[in-house]
Amino acid sequence: MDELDPVIHVQARLRIVAILDTFGPGDELSFPRLQTLLGVTSGNLATHLRKLEDSGYVRVRKVLEGRSPVTYIGLTEDGRTAFRVYKRDLRAFLEEPL
Repeated sequence: MDELDPVIHVQARLRIVAILDTFGPGDELSFPRLQTLLGVTSGNLATHLRKLEDSGYVRVRKVLEGRSPVTYIGLTEDGRTAFRVYKRDLRAFLEEPL
């Protein structure tokens, strides 16, 4: 069995990737909406997003809407592929843990 991806395996990051994977390629979610869905603090979410962004799994886009800054998060193709591999590896582990 391959080792589970340690970047995705952390519960908060797994939840982030799982939520973003429900959207189509190129789709994004605003930072406040993602924070609400996860029920985490903004600092906690930012920390986990930075780790995912550093690994190339998410893209973070900051824009001005009117006079307010808004941050959008989307899953990259590398992130989508990593999540697909993670799910495959986890299923294999659960079916044959030894």
